[in-house]
Amino acid sequence: MMKYFWGTLVAVFALLSCKSDDDSLQRIDQILNIYMKNSAGQDLLNSKKTGFYTSFSVNDMLGSKDISPVSIPLKVTTDSLYYMEYIAGAQRKRLDSISPDNPGTGTSYVSRMLITFTKTTNNVSVTTLDTLEIQYRNTPTVFQVSKVIYDGKEAFSKEADAPNSINVVTITK
Repeated sequence: MMKYFWGTLVAVFALLSCKSDDDSLQRIDQILNIYMKNSAGQDLLNSKKTGFYTSFSVNDMLGSKDISPVSIPLKVTTDSLYYMEYIAGAQRKRLDSISPDNPGTGTSYVSRMLITFTKTTNNVSVTTLDTLEIQYRNTPTVFQVSKVIYDGKEAFSKEADAPNSINVVTITK
């Protein structure tokens, strides 16, 4: 009789240990789709159009070396709009606590990148240097993009309780 008791007790503990708790999982939300448009609303990343950017490269400003390339693929929507899809790759530097009054509630991180755009104007190659800063919020429940600053101007922000999504950033130049 005692062996049935211990067998049942072990089975109950085994079933309880397999219980899934979705609330204990950290949500990760860090994908950025970056669209570049001019003031007329035209897609600047379409290299097939005259006068628009023909290429770009990205360098991690917080990288371990002076030249720390970051791979950001160029993608296209079904509407033929080009965008840069940034998922990860640049170093993140820890900033301060999100809530100094409540230590342990989370931290914030920042990534800084230098984007070099090239276009041809009057048969001359013209280079433009821009900076992209991505700020992240990290708490026990979520790791997410909180703010994007492009050339010193805020281009995107997200509240802490906003749902996970692909973050769309539109830069007008």
